[in-house]
Formats: sequence, C-alpha cells, structure tokens
Amino acid sequence: MAQAPTDSSGKYPADKLSEKSRELSRQLIQRMQLPDAFEKTVTQVYLPLMQHIVNLKQQTPLFISINGAQGSGKSTLTYFLQQLIEAETPLRVANISLDDFYATRRQREILSKSIHPLLKTRGVPGTHELELMQSTLFSLLEGKASRIPRFDKAMDDRLAEEQWTEQPPVDIVLFEGWCNHSPAQSAAELVQPVNQLEAKEDQDGSWRHYANQHLELYHRTIFSHADLCIMLKAADFEHVYQWRRLQEQKLRSSHSGHDKQRIMSDTELARFIQHYERISRHTLTHLPQLADIVIPVEPDHSINQLVIKKDFINDNST
Repeated sequence: MAQAPTDSSGKYPADKLSEKSRELSRQLIQRMQLPDAFEKTVTQVYLPLMQHIVNLKQQTPLFISINGAQGSGKSTLTYFLQQLIEAETPLRVANISLDDFYATRRQREILSKSIHPLLKTRGVPGTHELELMQSTLFSLLEGKASRIPRFDKAMDDRLAEEQWTEQPPVDIVLFEGWCNHSPAQSAAELVQPVNQLEAKEDQDGSWRHYANQHLELYHRTIFSHADLCIMLKAADFEHVYQWRRLQEQKLRSSHSGHDKQRIMSDTELARFIQHYERISRHTLTHLPQLADIVIPVEPDHSINQLVIKKDFINDNST
C-alpha cells in the first residue's frame, strides 16, 4: 500500500494543502455547478475528513462506507475525497456506489413475480446483486484489479459489461450508498405501515420483511468489513423528497429522447420515495449513534460541521 506524506508527528499535515488541490477544488465546484460558497464546505469539512482518512494506518486497502439519504450529497462527497486524496498523496482511490449493484430490470421483474410485486422497483435491500457486490469489493480489498459495474438510472438498468469501469488495484475503497450500515429493524417495528405504499401494496408486510432480512445480510457480508462508517445526516426525512427531486431534474436535463422517457415525473417520484422511507427514517434515528463520523446536512443542503467520534483532528470537529 502506498503511504501518504507525513510530518514529524507521523500525521498528514493539516495545513499543507497544495495550490494544486485548491485549484482542483475550484474546478470541481464549477464543473459540478455547485455554488461558490461550497468552497467553505470543502475547507471546513471535506479537507479535514480527507486528512483523517489518509492518517489511518492500514497494511491492506482501507474500506470506507458512506451512508446518506437520497440527495444528501454522497456522490459529491465521495468524488471530492477521491480527487483530493489522489491529488495530495500517492494513494489510489476507488469510488464505488451501492446503486451500481442494482439488479437488472429483467432480474427485478423476475423477483416481482416470484417474491413480491414491489421488488420490481429498485431501492430496498434485496434489489441488488449481492454476489456481484461481494466479488467486486473483495477483489479490491485483496489488492487486486476489478471491473466496476455501472447502472443507468434514466434507463433503470445496468449498463452492458463493455461499459463497466476498469479499476486498477487501490489503497482506499470509498463505498457510498443510501442504506450502507443502516440498522435492521425488529419484527415488532415492521408491523405498522409507515406510508400509503406499505398500507395498500404490502398489507401482509412480506415486502418489508424481505427487505429487512436482506439488510441484515448486507451487514454480515459487506458492511461489517468496513474500517470506517461515515454518515451524511439529513435534518429530517421530509427534505429527502426535495433533494431527490433535484436529482431527477438533473437527470432530465442531461438526457434526451428515449432515455428521457424513463425519468420520473413528480407523481412517480413521490411514490418511488416511499420505497425508501422506512429504512431512511430508521437510519436517521439510529445510525448517528453508531457511525464513526457524522456530517450534518442542513435543510438548505449546506454542510458546516464534521463530527468525528475518535481522534479529533482539528477545531472544526465537534
């Protein structure tokens, strides 16, 4: 494993951000159409977090799991961390999303007929291809090269294998997902429906029990192997719909023709979000006490604070 540059204390120096990375941050903000004020988030949150990560000594690739509700900024955080770490250190980083392991549309159609109709919709645990996720992640954690699948949300299907990403061996695996490390629920907690979708289309609770059982399986096979769990914590679930709606608008503006036909309307999106509601609400309540690092996301989407529960790194941590 490559080693990050350190100072006399053996730590990555917090005040040694190069002009190269400052310029890179500005370019990323412009490219991703983020507000200029986002530079403050990079300075106060992303950079201290990057420094914390590269100071974690590992003999094998470091496995970092990043949780956040839909639209909370998981992809943005992960991408910035990857770019900044690789700009400032010799460490190599893989940027992987849980979403890219969704089962194909055909696979979910089969699940909907054999298990429950709601499994046709991507989202809950049980609608991912777990074996593919395991083989991909564990290949990287063993220091090997791997091929990363990619999922097109506008088409609601996995891309063909020739469009997957070739990933050389890495030092750090950043794995982001909406239900990463989300706690499973007890049988008693699954009884009462949380929304109209569950009340009308899952009256016997079999769909939510299926998802809960697979969430427990994800913990045993994937999440339990993580060295660090980071949570982007939304203020409440009510803001998740608005954030997810912004994502759908970006998809709509970046696609055209046939691709655009599969992008959800506001009505379709409202129903879609209900598939995620149970696990998201439970996560917001319980994961902040379990995660190693919590990053609060304000209702206006701003991020101003980094809460690191061990080895506080500077005055920006609380």
